[in-house]
Formats: sequence, C-alpha cells, structure tokens
Amino acid sequence: MTAKSAAAAARATVYGYPRQGQNRKLKKAVEGYWKGRVTADALRATATDLRRTNWQQLAEAGIHEVPTGDFSYYDHVLDTTVMVGAIPERHRAAVDADALDGYFAMARGTQEVAPLEMTKWFDTNYHYLVPELSPDTVFSANSAKQVAELKEALALGLTARPVLVGPVTYLLLAKPAPGVPADFEPLTLLDRLLPVYAEVLADLRAAGAEWVQLDEPALVQDRTPAELNAAARVYRELGALEDRPKLLVASYFDRLGDALPILAKAPVEGLALDFTESAAANLEALAAVGGLPGKRLVAGVVNGRNIWINDLQKSLSTLGTLLGLADRVDVAASCSLLHVPLDAAAERDIEPQILRWLAFARQKTAEIVTLAKGLAQGTDTIAAELAAKRADLASRANSPITHDPAVRARTEAVTDADARRSQPYAERAAAQRAHLGLPLLPTTTIGSFPQTGELRTARADLRAGRIDTAGYEERIKAEIQEVISFQEKAGLDVLVHGEAERNDMVQYFAEQLTGYLATQHGWVQSYGTRYVRPPILAGDISRPGPMTVRWTTYAQSLTDRPVKGMLTGPVTMLAWSFVRDDQPLADTARQVALALRDEVNDLEAAGTSVIQVDEPALRETLPLRAADRAAYLAWATEAFRLTSAGVRPDTQIHTHMCYAEFGDIVQAIDDLDADVISLEAARSHMQVARELAAHGYPREAGPGVYDIHSPRVPSAEEAAELLRTGLKAIPAERLWVNPDCGLKTRGWPETRASLENLVAAARTVRGELPTA
Repeated sequence: MTAKSAAAAARATVYGYPRQGQNRKLKKAVEGYWKGRVTADALRATATDLRRTNWQQLAEAGIHEVPTGDFSYYDHVLDTTVMVGAIPERHRAAVDADALDGYFAMARGTQEVAPLEMTKWFDTNYHYLVPELSPDTVFSANSAKQVAELKEALALGLTARPVLVGPVTYLLLAKPAPGVPADFEPLTLLDRLLPVYAEVLADLRAAGAEWVQLDEPALVQDRTPAELNAAARVYRELGALEDRPKLLVASYFDRLGDALPILAKAPVEGLALDFTESAAANLEALAAVGGLPGKRLVAGVVNGRNIWINDLQKSLSTLGTLLGLADRVDVAASCSLLHVPLDAAAERDIEPQILRWLAFARQKTAEIVTLAKGLAQGTDTIAAELAAKRADLASRANSPITHDPAVRARTEAVTDADARRSQPYAERAAAQRAHLGLPLLPTTTIGSFPQTGELRTARADLRAGRIDTAGYEERIKAEIQEVISFQEKAGLDVLVHGEAERNDMVQYFAEQLTGYLATQHGWVQSYGTRYVRPPILAGDISRPGPMTVRWTTYAQSLTDRPVKGMLTGPVTMLAWSFVRDDQPLADTARQVALALRDEVNDLEAAGTSVIQVDEPALRETLPLRAADRAAYLAWATEAFRLTSAGVRPDTQIHTHMCYAEFGDIVQAIDDLDADVISLEAARSHMQVARELAAHGYPREAGPGVYDIHSPRVPSAEEAAELLRTGLKAIPAERLWVNPDCGLKTRGWPETRASLENLVAAARTVRGELPTA
C-alpha cells in the first residue's frame, strides 16, 4: 500500500476507556453489592449499561473500532487470571461456589483467606492484583467474559476489538505463590499457557472478532535475552494458529527497544506503539527495522496518561512520517484512557480559558478522531481545529500562571547544603531517642483514620452552605478528639491526628498551593472501587501560608504522647497529579519541595517532634528503562531531602511507601536519609525487610503487619508472627510496628480491632526480646 492509500485508510481507535461512568456509577454499584444493598443481577445490569454507554459515546464521537474486554469490576489483570484459570488454591472453593463472590474474595480477601498481592501497574498509580503461580499451576481457558462483552458490542452494530493482557506480560507480572521458592520463574509456564490463549483466541473468532489486541507493556522494560526469545516464540506460535482472529500486539509507556524488531518480524497482522514524547525513540527504531510492510500500525500520538491538549500539528507530522512505514496507519492514544478522567466539560469551577488547555478521555477521543480525519482527508479538513489548538497552546505558554519569577529565583538559589541534615544519622538517632523516650518496637499508624460518612457529609454540607466554617471545624475537632482518645486507649506510642480535614493526601495540599488546579469530577481509578481526583499541576508552585500546623498542634494539645505531623512528599505530589509537560520534572519537584520545606519548618517551630513526609510514589515513578533511572533518582531523592533537611537533629523525620517493588530502589530509600521509613509488607510476607537487610540499610524501618486494603482483621498472633519474621532481618532497636498504609478507606470497627491486635502483638514480641 502506498503512503497515500495508507492515509486514506486511517481510522480512529482507543485501547480502553474509563470504567466508572459518570459520577462513579460503578463504584457505587460494587460497594452496594458488597454491603448487600445491590443484588448480583443489578450489579451486572449496571455494568452492562456502563459498557453500552461507553461504546456508544466512542462510536458517536467517530471512533471506528471500540475496545471490549477492558471493562472490569475490579482489575483487568485479575480478569486475566480468571480467563486463564490461575485461581489460587485458597480461593478455589469460593470461586467454584460463586464466581462473583470468589472474584471479589481474590481482590479483597475474607476474614479467613488473604487476598492476592497488589502492586502498581508499571509506572502509573493504577494497582493490579498480582497473579500467583507455581510449578503445579494448571491453566484452563475461561473466555466467558471476553466473549460476552464482544457480543454485546457487536449486537449494537459496532466494530469491536477485544483487548487482552498478553501472555508474556501476564507471566512477567506474576510472582511465585506463597510457599513456592522465590527463584521460581513464572515464565517457565509458557508452554502451558499458550494453548489456553489459543483457545481464547479461537473462542473470540467464533464470536465474531476480526481483530484481537494483546497488550505487552512488559516489553518496554529491560528484558533478558531469554525473555525476548520467549516473546518471539509466543508470537511465532500464536501467529501460526489457523483458527484465530488477526492479532494486534500493543505496547505503551516507553520505547520497545530490543523487542521492536522481534515483534516487527513476528507473523502477526499489526503493532500498536507509543509515539508520545516518552517513547519517541520508537519512531526511529521502527524506521531502522524497515517499518511494518504489509501490516497495520496503530500510532499512539495522543498522550493517554496526562490531561493537556494535544499539539495536533506536531502529531500530524509524526503520523505523516509513519505513513511510509506500514501498510495501514491508524490513530490512537498512547495507552488506555483508563488513566485520565472522563470528561473535562463537567468541570464548572475552572476558568474557561484554562479549561481549554485540558483534555480528559472524551476530549482525547475527539483529538484522535480529528487526527485520523486530517491524516485520511488532508489538513484542510481540520483547519479550524488546528487553529483553535494553536491558540490554546499559545494561551497556556504565555499565561502568568505558568511563570512566577519569585519562585524561579528561589529555586535557582538552592545549594547542595540545603539538602543535607546538619548531623549524621547516628547522632540524630541518639538525640531522638533521648527526646522521644519510645520503647523498643514502637507502635504507630501511617497517618489517616477512617473517613466516615459523617465526615464526608460535613464537607458536603460546608460546600453547599448548610453549615458554616465554624460548624465544620467543630466537627473536625470532635473527630480529632475521638482519634487521639482511641489511640491513647489502644496503647499506640506515636499518634496521628487522623487527617479528618483532608479529602485526599495530594489534593488537600494542592488546594493550598499556588500553581495547582483542582477538579470536581476528575475521578481516576486507583484500585478496585478506590478513585482519586488528581490535581493538575499547571504552574509554578509556592505556599501562601501554613497548611497543616493548626490541626497537628491541636491534636498535640490533647495528649502527652508525640503526634506526627503528616505531609505528602514532593515526588508523590507530582506522581499523583497531572504534571505540567512544559518543563523538566526535576524543576517542578524542586519547587514543590521548597514549598513543603516551609511547612516542615513551621511544624517543628510549633512543637512537632515527629514529622512524616510520605513518598509512596518514589518507586512508582521510577523510569521503566534502567538507563533512565539514575537521573530520576538523583533529583527525586534530592527533592525529599530538600523538604526535610532543615530541621534540628532531635526532630525525627519519617517517610512512608506502599504497594511497589521496593527492591529496585533500596539505595534510593537509603539516600532519602529519613530517620524512619514505613513500608507495605503484609501481603508480600515481609519481603521488603529482607531487601533492606540485604542492602545493609542503617536506619529505622516499619514493615507493615496489617494489610489495610482488605476488610479482614489480622489476629494478634498473625501480626506477631510477621513481627518475628521482620526481626530476623531488622534488629529490635530499629524496628517499628505499623499498618501497611493509611486507614482512610477502612471502617472504625475493623480499624479498632486491628490496631488493638497490632499493639498486643508488639507487646508480646517485646516481651520475648532478651533486652525487654
């Protein structure tokens, strides 16, 4: 096909779409089901309606081929586990008894059975359920969900393409099941898994699929020759199947590197590649292998992970270059639109001109359609859209929001000394022990306590004017009093104020910093039914005044025990926001760090002796390619130290991380120079404690003994056993006892019981120590 005919054939598509629906309809239905207020049939009806609405919106917008199978009640990787029959043995009876309840048991656990481990989906803030595999795993095909959803879309008269997690990525994301040696490699199960994928593909073809998309984002990471050979074999064998649809292999989030020539040569009909800035090298690499003659190329030129409008002219230039490299070029976002909010048009509190800078899922869909039209029919047909985008891009570039001379001058004046504590850790630790007087195995929590319905109602009442500020603050005071009183009675050693006044650990601070924009409806799925509204980092950052001092100081006035000040660190403020794309992330991080440094210093001046600067996103934001990591970690760890280094030696700096693969960043954790770090460890069975020990980590650590992402209450003995495991790696004088993460999403009954058991476990194990 000539470049001209390839352009004429250009179509618009997406890889996935936000699942929740308007006003988080899915969240409400699923949580209603868990509470017994919504029947299984009603939940399924809601899901069917949401899928239909999504597909119809996409088709009406001009999307030529809609995705199916990307919808999920909880997580698409868990859906894949069900599809291939890899149900953990401890959940098999529940799944056999009731597939839906068993599905949620794998995701959330029950009081009797632990859930699957949860961790981050590559370098995003989306969490997936980690497959558990063993040498004894037997796979079996269950394509019911995938086939049913395809038939739903086809019945609406739509062209539809099922989307599956590819077999290579599925196995590379999996971990050895509990009790299986840690050196077991799930990829060794490939021969068992491939026939299952072949059966699913045959089922989808029989159901009417012309194309099936197999997502292989794991191939944008550094891969060994053996892993690359496995990928080559997978697509050689799947491509050789007679009874299958056409195959579109998709990657995203970064450049494919050594995997690109392998996939280009594979006997599949198409590739979907990321051509946004983070993966620009794909263009050069594709040309270097001679393109994709005879194949379909789906070009991801619209950023599916951020919310800024597309530079249509630049994207058209990229698409024009690609025309000569494939038989057919289609237009898409760089990845699933799962990672952005649904519709910017729903925002009423953002200035109209600024709103024109933003593109959520529906606006990105329109951009994709416009680009496909321009590619197929010529730029004259989209002249008005091109002119409007140029004007909006210029408006943003020239806005005073994006440039504050005072902020830039302060940032440029930072020196290396500003990011170093005044004394080494050993001297600080002695000063802190003398100042705080804590026991061995001190107990604490991560920060937040349950956000009750009463608290959410109070915030809604304040926004609606049903109560005034004074009335709202009285409710917050009462909540803080209850949280402090409970912690004292439970016997915790370092208390928190519970964060009753905070809507979200990032949004709360963003709303008090200049340069940020907040949304009202910009919900994005984090995991399961947990949705967040990432703020938009639009301009230069500064802090007009104290943000947390008042409530922390009030809480401290209620107790003689130390109360931690709680802040969100600079890297997490970036990672869980939609960041600006017009300057290096390192520059933005330094601006945020300086604003937070002012808050840390004000907390200390107000008498706060323990200050926690959370950085759960440090690992999440780690570049997917090893070659890019050193530069990132240098500015990321410097930003943390810049935030926290201005305090006295006897002020104890904590940090917190959760739900990530920490082994990759142990040196960076060390480089933070925090006095204490708390980490997720319950689901991963204290793996991080062993990783810290292997590194020789010299400071204090609290690997979690209570999994807060499950409603189950761990017994005191269960928590004690985890502590004993932790003590094998971390000496008692440096081991803390805490949950995995904040308690915001939990209810009070399970929180009370779990923390009482946590304290009891600490006392039991403390009594077993020879120094007790």
